[in-house]
Amino acid sequence: MSDSKQIRITHKPSGEVIAEGPLGWGIMSFEGNYYIRRRYLKTRGFKVNFIPGLCPYKFLYVWLDFSWSGGKSKFLGWLYWLPNPLFPFIWYRVAVPKNHPELDFEQTNRTRQTPKIT
Repeated sequence: MSDSKQIRITHKPSGEVIAEGPLGWGIMSFEGNYYIRRRYLKTRGFKVNFIPGLCPYKFLYVWLDFSWSGGKSKFLGWLYWLPNPLFPFIWYRVAVPKNHPELDFEQTNRTRQTPKIT
């Protein structure tokens, strides 16, 4: 058996699950943020607001607003449109901060059965 850490990211005001998946390549923790691979996004609520940003070493990004039926959270995430090739785990992934007051992060350990080779 092997353990893998899973994470679920929930938007508190709407109760909507934003992302759920394995920590690591699927949902990468880097510099106090989570970079979420598209297959682990559970929502279509993120919309580009066309306000750009520039990081000196991760390069060009755009801010994302999160919309749901009851409202909108401005600047909840971002996406690198022109990412640094040295950081493949941030390429074209939705990113959210770990310390945002509107987000809830739940981590669990998931035990997987590995087949025995005889």
